[in-house]
Amino acid sequence: FTLPALTYAANALEPHIDAKTMEIHHGKHHAAYVANMNNFAKTAPQLGQMPIETVLANLVNVPDGIRVGVRNNLGGHANHTMFWEIMGPNGGKPEGEVLAAIDRDLGGLEKLQTDFNAAGGRQFGSGWVFVTVTKEGKLGIETTPNQDTPLMYGKRVLMGNDVWEHAYYLNYQNRRPDYLKAWWNTVNWAKISERYAAAKAGTL
Repeated sequence: FTLPALTYAANALEPHIDAKTMEIHHGKHHAAYVANMNNFAKTAPQLGQMPIETVLANLVNVPDGIRVGVRNNLGGHANHTMFWEIMGPNGGKPEGEVLAAIDRDLGGLEKLQTDFNAAGGRQFGSGWVFVTVTKEGKLGIETTPNQDTPLMYGKRVLMGNDVWEHAYYLNYQNRRPDYLKAWWNTVNWAKISERYAAAKAGTL
């Protein structure tokens, strides 16, 4: 398991997400999930030999003693790998197939943002808010606690936002709704279009 490098500078998402938060979130929190998974893989090498989504969808097959740790840390690795990928400066706007799907399934971009932010705001404690995507291209909004992921249920994630306090506390303190609203300025719609195409092709 390896920590994916950011494809933009730590300060590239300012003022919406500050550089210090990015450095701690990527270089400390995500790095810890990767280090923990590499430790688990020493005793269960099969963890590193299967696709991440396969392991997460079959946690019942993970040895009892490390199952909770794998659920938390591999979920965290999967969620954060997606998170860094779908953000970036100058992210543009949704267009083409992904925009058509947002209009069809989620009532348009403005309603998606309103409903997504509301779901993220309602998530008690730590967790995530996601837009899931089926192989047919249908979209939905889901939340999970902790580092759980829709991958655990055989689903695929188009995009998602981290509502753990470590994602926003330095800048926003307890104002999660302000963070959720500002975060849309960091979304890289070109990457999300690529993920949508991959989902329909069965390769996401």
